[in-house]
Amino acid sequence: MENKGKILPDAENPEKLLNLKVSPAKTWAAGIPAVVAAFADIVEEGIPVRGTGALFSMNQKGGFDCSSCAWPDPDDDRSPIGEYCENGVKALAEEATTKKVTADFFALNSVADLSKLTDYEIGKKGRLTEPVYLPKGATHYQRISWDNAFKKIAEHLNALESPDEAAFYTSGRTSNETSFMYQLFTKEFGTNNLPDCSNMCHETSGVALSETIGIGKGTVKLDDFYTTDVIIIIGQNPGTNAPRMMSALEKGKKNGAKIIAINPLPEAGLMGFKNPQEIGSVLGSGTKFADLFLQVKINGDMAVFKALEILLYEAELKSPGKVFDHEFIANHTVGYGNFINHLKNYRLEELADQAGVPLAQIREAAEIIGPKNRLIFCWGMGLTQQKNGVDMLKEIVNITLLKGSIGKPGAGLCPVRGHSNVQGNRTMLISEKPTQQQLDKLKEVFGFEPPRENGYDVVNAIKAIHAGKVKVFFAMGGNFLSATPDTNYTAEAMRKLRLNVQVSTKLNRGHLIHGEEALILPALSRSDKDLYNGVAQFISTENSMGVVQSSKGILDPVSDQMRNETRIVCEMAKATLGSRSVVDWDKFANSYDAIRDVIEQCIPGFEDYNRRVREPGGFYLPNGPREGKFITEKFKDKAPFTLTDLPVHHLAADEYMMASIRSHDQFNTTIYGLEDRYRGIKNERRVVFMNQKDMDKAGFAEGEKVDLFNYGDGIERVARLFVVVPYSIPERNAATYYPETNVLMPISSVADQSNTPVGKLIVIKIKKHVSGS
Repeated sequence: MENKGKILPDAENPEKLLNLKVSPAKTWAAGIPAVVAAFADIVEEGIPVRGTGALFSMNQKGGFDCSSCAWPDPDDDRSPIGEYCENGVKALAEEATTKKVTADFFALNSVADLSKLTDYEIGKKGRLTEPVYLPKGATHYQRISWDNAFKKIAEHLNALESPDEAAFYTSGRTSNETSFMYQLFTKEFGTNNLPDCSNMCHETSGVALSETIGIGKGTVKLDDFYTTDVIIIIGQNPGTNAPRMMSALEKGKKNGAKIIAINPLPEAGLMGFKNPQEIGSVLGSGTKFADLFLQVKINGDMAVFKALEILLYEAELKSPGKVFDHEFIANHTVGYGNFINHLKNYRLEELADQAGVPLAQIREAAEIIGPKNRLIFCWGMGLTQQKNGVDMLKEIVNITLLKGSIGKPGAGLCPVRGHSNVQGNRTMLISEKPTQQQLDKLKEVFGFEPPRENGYDVVNAIKAIHAGKVKVFFAMGGNFLSATPDTNYTAEAMRKLRLNVQVSTKLNRGHLIHGEEALILPALSRSDKDLYNGVAQFISTENSMGVVQSSKGILDPVSDQMRNETRIVCEMAKATLGSRSVVDWDKFANSYDAIRDVIEQCIPGFEDYNRRVREPGGFYLPNGPREGKFITEKFKDKAPFTLTDLPVHHLAADEYMMASIRSHDQFNTTIYGLEDRYRGIKNERRVVFMNQKDMDKAGFAEGEKVDLFNYGDGIERVARLFVVVPYSIPERNAATYYPETNVLMPISSVADQSNTPVGKLIVIKIKKHVSGS
């Protein structure tokens, strides 16, 4: 029997596409439809009591942290009805399900057969409940004991010629405690090969902000949204990617804030919100969000930023001291004069044309921003997954420096992180580029010499695996194959491994595209009770605004074979390192408090960790820019203005810029359902959104079946059998759902400096589908 899994779900059934239903896009998000859709998943999983009961503890003080997005919980005014969103309920439903994927399930279903399912079908099989192992040449995973699983890992790791022949991936779901112990193990083992999910999303934010304001995190608190004057949302879709953000936007609007939205698509969550917890909002028209919507071309954002700066400068010349904060500029910045001179190289009309936005609308944005200095800039992967993403974020920083809109209430920078605790992972030293100071501290506290060379990030890890330089791959959570670029290339790489190990809660396609041998290790989820000697323990996480809080599961696990991730790391370390280790892994395997004690010794800001994390709501980590302190590598106490360039694009007559986007019915690579309610798409994911004028020029009719092609690096990449859907999107732009079109994203297409895969600008050709191709 064929033992190779299918890399991509079956897309060669044109009849299946006949189920596609298209309706008008929505102009507001949430409301009663969100409540109905959320609880439908609870019912579908057959857990109305178990699931609903857990919701009253999710994101509450003393409860458990949602495993979905990283949006913060209110410090004080948490709703007794519920602090969760539609996608949070769906995430909980899949965690709390009582469906089980056991060793008997794998005995009945080969890897090849399971891989023929869609990602949606794979994810709906239920919770992984016991360790399973795929021997070399086998067609089915089979039961293995935990002890033998750790022996197998140790055998492979210790057989490597160098520790750098292993790579250890981290998903954002991983707790602070697990993350710290995980990086500690890899360093004592001897490698900094720690690729993580941040490499694929907000690595760009970390690089840009570290170099300009001295910290790779946002600077705002949730309360700042309630007191701000203007909120600018760029390349981010609150209604789908961070739905609880809409409550903060609503509160800001009610307090008088203006919202400017900049995006290629007019997303429902940018336009309006019907708060499902307020009867008046649900029954009425809700809250209008965007006072001004700039429908920018894909990657036209930089031109908008520069045009805004020119217009603000012109306004400042007319009314000195009314637009720019010269006191802030003098005391806290460097490079202002050079920056102003650089702006003189650009012409407003040319910038507006490159942006695809009428100059009159950009002027309107400048008029809204001009007299205000309490500004909040929010952004998502629409900026970070661009080749010039770092420069675009530095340009946003330029505007905040001109306005003095940082380090004061109601103002600052807000990268909207996608995955819960992805920020905490990095704080816990999950990084392929640890600083020498961090390594020195680990050596001081633990007594071993950590490796000093930088390791592999995600893209470089894939290349190293493909080249045979990495032979063992360990994934702490996530769906590495589907999340990464150039799917066929990545799959080829994964199949070259001697061993891949994945710690998971659910089955995903990454388990089915494997090396010579493979292990799946089942982990507890956030909502599961984590017991030691019969006592429930808690872990901690960091949200996107730097709050560290406790998370304590309340649900009885569906299997006693599932283990918490920290114990998995510690047992692996014991089996691998044996007597050569100087770390007391048994102590840390059985005590989160002990781990928090050593985190306190190693990482600044965690003083008195165990006491403070037990306080309701947790505690804020230090944030220099929030307090007006800018400690950058090049400038000790100043934030630099940055000189950037406009991107240059050359498209052939039949080429388009395509952005890969998330359906409303998914979270990252997890597919909850087949309805993108806000965009009016139902029963299908293989769609390509196009401008009607482009369709007319190319001769495509609505509902036409097409294939998508990319020719980066001289290689033909194909995503077959998509349906054309007319949509409000700029000409020569297109949009599709990921991960279906990750296959089109060249492994070489990365952001400058951050090396983040460029998922928001993929150059494609669209051709009519030929049956049998």
